[in-house]
Amino acid sequence: METFTPEKKLQLNPHFEQQKKQALNGLDIALVDHPLRGLSLGLNDLPFCFTLQCCYGHFVYPGQDDSHNLTALSARKVPGDVQYRLAYLALGVADTPAGQELRARLAEIKTIDPDNIQFGCAEWFWRRQINSYVLQVTPDRFKYCDRAMLNLQEALHIERVRNLFFAQLFKVLESMREMKSKPP
Repeated sequence: METFTPEKKLQLNPHFEQQKKQALNGLDIALVDHPLRGLSLGLNDLPFCFTLQCCYGHFVYPGQDDSHNLTALSARKVPGDVQYRLAYLALGVADTPAGQELRARLAEIKTIDPDNIQFGCAEWFWRRQINSYVLQVTPDRFKYCDRAMLNLQEALHIERVRNLFFAQLFKVLESMREMKSKPP
């Protein structure tokens, strides 16, 4: 997220439903990283949000040049520094009570590891989609970049944080589904 910015307040968006429909019509779920397909579909099923983009976070290093690599890092098999392509979730959120609750729960996820998880906005998303928010996993010093060179120990730590991050996102999705299913 080269234009990562602090979070902005939700604003009234009378075009939310139309924008969500347009975004979902353009979604090719086959292009979403496999571990995130259920998360993307689940979030898109909620009436108060939709995904804009997401990435599982990929580790590329000598001998493993697939930029979409999903294989777990191994201290035994990685011969040096690792290029990390950041894990993130960008989504549009409706200015409704449920949307506000989702935004608050997403912001809490950074407490897993505040030095390596950021919650905020990306200016280029916001210009295209008001009320768009980004959660990302990367060392704070790289929060304005979409990739970083890490030594192996830091890469292994980021991998653990990324896994906790997505596990928590799935928990937030489940809790929001429960909220959606309860009568007002």
